[in-house]
Amino acid sequence: MSMAGNLRKVTGLGRAGGLRKVARLTRRRPRVDLSHPARSPLGSSVVNCVTYQDGVRVPGCSDLVDAVARVRRSGEGFVWLGLHEPTDGEFADVARLFDLHPLAVEDAVEAHQRPKLERYTETLFAVFKTVCYVEHEQLTATSEVVGTGEIMVFVGEDFVITVRHGRHGSLGPLREELEADPEQLAKGPAAVLHAIADHVVDEYLSVTDAVQADVEQVETDVFSEGGARADPGRIYQLKRELLELKRAVVPLGRPVEDLATRPIRVVAPEIQAYFRDVSDHLMRAKDQIAAFDELLNSILQAHLAQVTVAQNEDMRKITAWAAVVAVPTMVCGVYGMNFKYMPELHWRLGYPLVMGVTAMACLVLYRGFRRNGWL
Repeated sequence: MSMAGNLRKVTGLGRAGGLRKVARLTRRRPRVDLSHPARSPLGSSVVNCVTYQDGVRVPGCSDLVDAVARVRRSGEGFVWLGLHEPTDGEFADVARLFDLHPLAVEDAVEAHQRPKLERYTETLFAVFKTVCYVEHEQLTATSEVVGTGEIMVFVGEDFVITVRHGRHGSLGPLREELEADPEQLAKGPAAVLHAIADHVVDEYLSVTDAVQADVEQVETDVFSEGGARADPGRIYQLKRELLELKRAVVPLGRPVEDLATRPIRVVAPEIQAYFRDVSDHLMRAKDQIAAFDELLNSILQAHLAQVTVAQNEDMRKITAWAAVVAVPTMVCGVYGMNFKYMPELHWRLGYPLVMGVTAMACLVLYRGFRRNGWL
């Protein structure tokens, strides 16, 4: 019997009309990540369910209820259940089986939570914000730079439940990496929690490195020739995307610090040393984000200063040309008055003299403004 078929008693897909319910669930969640082969072929929220003993996958444990009962009878190993965007109904049986706290269950189903760490009697509940860099050919005022998702982790003495929200952040490759290191996986559910935290924080570093290229491109454009005419919307958009990244990274500092320093029943002291390394990497990501934010503020201020300087230059040019044009305007205005007795009005050389004096005055003004840099 297939994995998805044996888990029907947990997800509620074994009742009559289950295939129709599966079809409805599939249509309701079109954003499901199918990139990893561990994804259930039925399209339900169950991604995978595996039992581990001494760091090695136990074959043949495809039924969740039986797997949990076997682990608890033997007192060895743990069960890792992976879910993707479960509904209330799908997660209800899982919550009853593992005795999960209702508040944590609500957070796991609803998502849109702040990174945090909470302890409920024998269960640890952690929320991680996942991020990914959205590739784009050119940064514009509407470009999406940072995509976000969430991973909720329930950790007990003999189980790990991961609930993932979003189209990215698949844990399939991470599971394979852990299975390739049985010694680390043998340390229990806390080792899985560390691996997830380390994976999430490493993605933070990857995204900050990619965002750095966008920041450098904006900086180059602003300080290049004609930078005053650069689109300031790109700077604001990059700051908004950086704020999205900051909301994912900064709040995680306290939970990781607690995992690294405070005594927690389900986290052995030997695992806490690994969390200290995660904390160091997280600090580096926070420092990079803070540096980018300060740099973007400086770039924005420099751009506004460039715009002000350019406007002042335009105003000086307009003023200089207005002064030059004012001379012939004044002369023409004087001689355009309909008075009968005016000097040199009937003199044969009057017109050439007036035009010559006007042209000379305009030339003197032009050369003066040009020498002073106004033209």
